[in-house]
Amino acid sequence: MRSLRTVLATSPLSIPLKTGAITSPHVRLEFAEVTPEHKAFAPMVRQQAYDLCELAIVTCLQAIAYDRPVVMLPIVVASRFQRACLIAYRQRGVPAPTELAGKRIGVRSYTQTTGMWVRAHLTEDYGLSTESILWFTRDPAHVEQYRDPPFVQHTPNDKSLPDLLRDGDIDAAILGNDLPRGDEFAAVIADAAAQDLQWWKQHHFMPINHVMTASRDLCRSDPGAVKEACRLLLEAHALNVVPAGTPSRVVFGFERLREPVRWITDACLEQGLLPRRLSFEEVFGPAADLLGGLLD
Repeated sequence: MRSLRTVLATSPLSIPLKTGAITSPHVRLEFAEVTPEHKAFAPMVRQQAYDLCELAIVTCLQAIAYDRPVVMLPIVVASRFQRACLIAYRQRGVPAPTELAGKRIGVRSYTQTTGMWVRAHLTEDYGLSTESILWFTRDPAHVEQYRDPPFVQHTPNDKSLPDLLRDGDIDAAILGNDLPRGDEFAAVIADAAAQDLQWWKQHHFMPINHVMTASRDLCRSDPGAVKEACRLLLEAHALNVVPAGTPSRVVFGFERLREPVRWITDACLEQGLLPRRLSFEEVFGPAADLLGGLLD
């Protein structure tokens, strides 16, 4: 039996695999608990530290563009509506989205996928170009070859994004899973939930955060193990399928991801996150050859 070093956050998708409710006689998923999950991304794209690893989709597309040793699988493991992730400090006043041009917005990393989505929504909803805003970041990209655009500045201090907001160093900030609770901060997009739902009705997918990837070495040395791991994930997903007409955080299948990948690639190009346009075949060709129709 082949053991596969795996990073996948605990969720309804992964619980049946982590508890042993679903198993395989051919592969065993050895889960490494990495918290927060983004700490696993750089080791994966730089050193193939794991056999299977969830990756933020922006990091994954950058890895493909810069020929890093990962293979993107047609499996979305995390999605989230993003507009409420843009916040401001209530006591200093909450700017309207249309007032953000020339303002300072903080985000952990310019390449963070949540940041990509918020910038894309600001462009789509309010006509704000990415370069019309000053972006303040702390962490570099997971893909070493990528360089931030000139309108991105790195903060020299160790203040958290909420503290930067409190002290007036930035005008707004983008946070994801670490979004602060309570009334101290307010969403910049006041009707975020309604706009998110309308966006989903128009585009028919939730904003994608993380996808599943496999190391290139594993795909070359044991493609059958990768295929079996995907079959296990598909079996686990079957236990949690959401009703038709309901936003789904998890998506399987090449064709279901064709339009989302095109949309995300366009947004990444506008924001200077990719050096060139990626074709659907470039993104998913290696996985399609490997899976042989499993997730068509």
